Amino acid sequence: MFTWIADVALRRARLMLVLGALTVVAMAAVGMGAFGKLQGGGFDDPNAASTHAESVIDEKFDGETNLVFLVQAAGGAPGASSPNSFNSSNTSNRADAPTVAERGRAIAAGLRGDPTVSQVRSSWDPGGAALTSKDGRKALVVAHVKGDDGERGDRADKLISEYGGDSGGVSVQAGGAAAASNDITGQVGKDLAIAEAIAIPVTLILLALVFGSFVAALLPLVVGLVAIVGTFAELFVLGSLTDVSVFSINLTTALGLGLGIDYALLLVSRFHEELAAGSQVPQALQRTVRTAGRTIVFSAATVVAALAALLMFPPFFLRSFAYAGIGVVVMAVLSALFVIPPLLAVLGHRVNKGRVPFTSAVHRADAPVWGKLAAVVMRRPAWTALPVLAVLLLAASPLLGVSFGTADERVLPESAQSRQVATQMQRDFPENDSDALQVITTAPVADGPLRAYAQQLSQLDGVVRVDTSAGSYRAGAAQGPTPGAKALARPDAQRLVVVTTYEPKSDSAQSLVREVRAVDAPSGSGVLVGGQDAQLVDSIHAISSRLPMAGGLIVLTTFVLLFLFTGSVVQPLRALALNAISLAAALGVMAWIFADGHASSLLGFTAQPLDTSMAVLLLCVAFGLSMDYEVFVTSRMKELRDAGVTGERVVTEGLARTGRIVTVAAGLLSVSFFAFGTSQISFLMMFGLGSGLAIVIDAVLVRGVLVPAAMRLLGGAAWYAPTVLRRLHARVGLSESDPRTATETETEAPTDDTACAPRVGARGRG
Repeated sequence: MFTWIADVALRRARLMLVLGALTVVAMAAVGMGAFGKLQGGGFDDPNAASTHAESVIDEKFDGETNLVFLVQAAGGAPGASSPNSFNSSNTSNRADAPTVAERGRAIAAGLRGDPTVSQVRSSWDPGGAALTSKDGRKALVVAHVKGDDGERGDRADKLISEYGGDSGGVSVQAGGAAAASNDITGQVGKDLAIAEAIAIPVTLILLALVFGSFVAALLPLVVGLVAIVGTFAELFVLGSLTDVSVFSINLTTALGLGLGIDYALLLVSRFHEELAAGSQVPQALQRTVRTAGRTIVFSAATVVAALAALLMFPPFFLRSFAYAGIGVVVMAVLSALFVIPPLLAVLGHRVNKGRVPFTSAVHRADAPVWGKLAAVVMRRPAWTALPVLAVLLLAASPLLGVSFGTADERVLPESAQSRQVATQMQRDFPENDSDALQVITTAPVADGPLRAYAQQLSQLDGVVRVDTSAGSYRAGAAQGPTPGAKALARPDAQRLVVVTTYEPKSDSAQSLVREVRAVDAPSGSGVLVGGQDAQLVDSIHAISSRLPMAGGLIVLTTFVLLFLFTGSVVQPLRALALNAISLAAALGVMAWIFADGHASSLLGFTAQPLDTSMAVLLLCVAFGLSMDYEVFVTSRMKELRDAGVTGERVVTEGLARTGRIVTVAAGLLSVSFFAFGTSQISFLMMFGLGSGLAIVIDAVLVRGVLVPAAMRLLGGAAWYAPTVLRRLHARVGLSESDPRTATETETEAPTDDTACAPRVGARGRG
């Protein structure tokens, strides 16, 4: 196949480029509609009890509160221009002041007249005391906005524009899940634009410095942009058929640009190397596609194997990243194999046009420093590897006490309005039921059993009260009828609202969910427990329960792919072990920063448990990219070994010839991810910084130190396989080797590396 691609590229280069350009234009036209198809949310397990509870509430009880308007005198709003005007002696600042009450009642009336809104309640309604703050100066209007995630977002945005803002001395701020989702989605768009504005120019400059030529620098960028455009088209199609998260755009841009650069860099660097060795353009292109092209396909397969594991998790937020990630890998491979070869065929030696001054050193095909580093490490493998392992294990140690959660308004900056409202609600409205647990019976329940069940729930630690259609209960005692009791009863179900003093999503709140579920349901009925705390418990369970299976799938597929590539059973095990250490270190640093709160003031975020979904995503993406570089390095070692190179020279020359590529590729890819460190959304910041750090750790410490140390300690056993598997590999394995003789390979070896390697090999190690 690779020979055929090279032959077609040489004979029909311009036709391939024209067809490729037309395809890109078509994909761009389709991909422009992707943003309109993508959705927010997607963090919950669709099969969880809390999700079923939410569906029943939407269907039978007109939905849960997801939009909140906080109404107060303008001087009392956070960030108001005259905060001192809000004082205890000024009765006009109270929620029952005429101007404040008039504005609040107008909002409630307007919402009740809107067919897209239900369950409207306000502080000024009879029995609305729980919607008034402790000091009586703030009041709430709460409602449920109907529709799916996309419809709720659009409708909430319209309502916030209509009823929010300061007017007539009254401030109205919007909060709730719908407002927070809108704020997060809007901030993601801004962050994406900033990240791209940073990553693309920096990447282009670095590519020009690496290649020493503006023409060569543009080639990897072309592949990256084609991969992004193609994946946008894929997301448009998938978004028309199923739920796809808007956050998948972030992975598409970072991974598309990074992998496109990686693959094009490998091809262009190998082409440079072949030209520098004296090959003519046709021969150089054929060898490039045969060797580097095969490496790219295997590398992509390992990344796809890691990302495919995300399909095993129920939340469509994670599955969306599998759609985007697998799509962008495939697009990057196709664009690298079918765009770069014809471009190289047309350009030939002109690929070095537009020379960048003072960059002559980068035109070397090899990187002697990496070969010499490998030689030093292999002379004293234990002494050099142990300090690195100690540092990585120390970096991983924060994982021993880490806690996990899900995204909420705290991922937003403190200036976000929905976050300000959430903070004030938790602080000033202790009996507000917006964050309450929602308990739904699955069958009709008579008043007597319903009262007994509510009494039991009200006696649990942390429960303030339980509202039912049969009355409200505190600490096991009846408190009289519940305001709006009729709304809590249906012929075939009952709704109980369990109000708690616990901070939402805290460990205590999660424990309460389990305690509520442990209370015996009324006779003849089951119960479903919903609310954001129940959703958190179910989401963590949905992900953690599938982690072993997903991890097993990644390990198995990676092992099989690397065995087919190398013919060894030891190399895959060595790669898996070293990658696990580097990933643990990267995630440990993220736990130290984002969960423990170190550098929170510097980076501008609020410390909170690591987002479960983003942690899993970081591990899968970073693992795939680590295997990407594993294949880059191992492919060259295998090629040298098949060509007759023996002993330690396989490692030293392999690293000398791939070290610069891995370093440059990792540096450029990390730029794409580190750019998301500028995000105002804390879990995106964590993902960007964590992925970038994992790439740097892998490229520098793992490839530079741990790989040569492990190869030296393993010696000849590094390439071991049982006889049966050796025969199997001989029949079905795919070799990376370029079908040239060992003599030719030795002849093309870099002068500096050749001078160094024989001295190492002469000692007879390996």
